[in-house]
Amino acid sequence: MDGHDTDDPKQSTADMTVFVQNLLQQMQSRFQTMSESIITKIDEMGGRIDELEQSINELRAEMGVEGSPSPSVPSQPKPESKSAADDSV
Repeated sequence: MDGHDTDDPKQSTADMTVFVQNLLQQMQSRFQTMSESIITKIDEMGGRIDELEQSINELRAEMGVEGSPSPSVPSQPKPESKSAADDSV
């Protein structure tokens, strides 16, 4: 048993190293998955905001108040110029 005890610290260190490496790989994989999920949700939200902005601009045009800015939105020179800039990117 004494001969086995001398190898025990080395084996324990090797086991711990493998355990920590596996744990770090799992954490990195989960972080990558979460990052991709967050980016996807942000992209979806951006698309929805663009659609909402377009719908608001269409409603304002139908009401004939395109020239007057919405009270909740800071005044911009022309909403169409922003949309044209977004389309070119």
